[in-house]
This record gives sequence, C-alpha cells and structure tokens, in this order.
Amino acid sequence: MIEVNFNNAFSLEHLIPQMRQIVLLPNEERIAHIRADRWIGYSKAQEAISKLQKLIDHPKRQRMPNLLIVSPTNNGKSMIIEKFKRMHKIISCENIPKEIIPIVALQMPSDPTIARFYSMLLYNLGAPVTMKCKVADLEHVALKLLKQLSTRMIIIDELHNILAGRINVQREFLNLIRFIGNELQIPIVCLGIREAYLAIRTDDQLENRFEPHILPLWEDDREFSSLLMSVTSTLPLKLPSFLLEKEIRQYILRKTEATIGEIISLISRTAILAIESGQENIDLKLLMQADYDSPTERRNKFERELQ
Repeated sequence: MIEVNFNNAFSLEHLIPQMRQIVLLPNEERIAHIRADRWIGYSKAQEAISKLQKLIDHPKRQRMPNLLIVSPTNNGKSMIIEKFKRMHKIISCENIPKEIIPIVALQMPSDPTIARFYSMLLYNLGAPVTMKCKVADLEHVALKLLKQLSTRMIIIDELHNILAGRINVQREFLNLIRFIGNELQIPIVCLGIREAYLAIRTDDQLENRFEPHILPLWEDDREFSSLLMSVTSTLPLKLPSFLLEKEIRQYILRKTEATIGEIISLISRTAILAIESGQENIDLKLLMQADYDSPTERRNKFERELQ
C-alpha cells in the first residue's frame, strides 16, 4: 500500500470549490460520492440541454419541432435526459389543485405494440392499467391525462426497438408519434442508436420534424482533454491527477472504446483505488490496475463462460 503524508498543508486547487470540503471527509464518504451519479457538462451535452430547453419553451402549434438524440450505447444520452428532468421536476403542493408533470419519459418496449406503449405511458403517469383495456381506451385515457397534467414534452428512449416489429408495426408507431405530437401540440424527443435515425428516415414527414443531435464516439482532441479536466476536478482526491498526458489519454480511449459511460466508469474505479491504496491521485499504472474490463473484454469473458 502506498501511504501519502498529508500532515502538511496541501493545495486543493485541482478541485472545483464544492469538492474541497468533500475531499476532507472519511474515505468511505469520498468513495460513496465517486459512485454517485454526477453531471459532466461537456459541450455536446450542453448543446443538447439547450435544444431541449428551447423545445419545451416552444409555443404550441400544429407541427411542433422534435429532437432525435443519436449515439452509440453508453455514450451519454440517458445522462442528458436525467439532467433535463431534474431541471423540470414534477410540481405537487397544497397551493396547486392538480399535479403538474412537465416531462414524461418512457422506454420503447423491446417487443413493441401500440397497447404496450400506451400502457407504459400510463404507468409513467402513475395511472392504473389493466391489460384488458382496448387500445382506443388506453389512448383516450393517456391523452386526457397528459393534458390534465400539463405535460410539455414526451421523451421516448430506445426508439430503435420499433425495428423489432414487422414493417406494418413500425409504420403504426411512426404514425403514433406524429399523432401524439399533433394532438397535444408538444415536442417529442426520441433517443436511440444509429438505427433510430434510420427508422425516422422511413417517414418523410417525421424526418422533417426531427432535428438529429449526434453524440459521437470520443477522440483524442481538445474536447476530450476538457472532459478529462472536468471529470478529475469533481473527484475528491487529495492530489492532482495527470490524465492529460498523451499516453494516458490514448490508454483511456482505447480501453473504454471511447464512450463517455465507460470513460467515467474506468476513471471512477481508478479514483476509488487511489483512495483505498493511499496514493490519492490517478496515473497510468493505477489505471491499468483498476478493476475494470472493456465492453469487448466483458463480452469475451461472458462467451468463454458459456462454452
């Protein structure tokens, strides 16, 4: 174990102000903080938040603008949506006669049917659902509730799941998305991998209404260096880490396969190891020692265990 003597004063200028108190907490509390979800505001994410805000503030009209956020798996889509939902929380208090749900988010069912979609929508609105209901009844109740609850935006994750259905089912869902947007005059935001964009493109009218916002894989550029600086400034480590060194940057990208979720996972696990070992900062050697497998390594390990 590496022990670092902190009896002498040490600088915390490598941390954002909020972290300078947390770094003085016991190890267990610092580790719990690292494991908790936190917002990393890189430029593409901030752009998405800005677009979402403009959409939710957009005046009602028959043909509302929509947004399609496309990225590889584990590359920040859900993090952006969770951040935006926290900005527009459910309003419920004694002074207001009804509950207000500004944003309703749901996941496209893996085996999509219109009935399952409306059932999930109602579930996320907190409404009881019986499987014996007809689609027309589910639709009527869902639209009525969305209006009563003053919903201003619907977010549909995993849009590419509609491709699991037959061609006629895919068309039904695309028509459904258009119908809900027109009926409620609110924006629809869809999330998915590349196939989600291909699904939208099969409908000319929808393609014209959905602005694509791409979250690409990370590259070794200025934006990536800025991301690493942002991440390390929020880790309660007592010594500065030097992740901007070229060898370290390239190792992180190669090991994580360049998605932000994996990048955060590797760095967080290494930060925990830095606390547990007493090293208190991250270097290349510690990154290589961290309890982390890349997505490919995890798949290969799983396949070997199945043999």
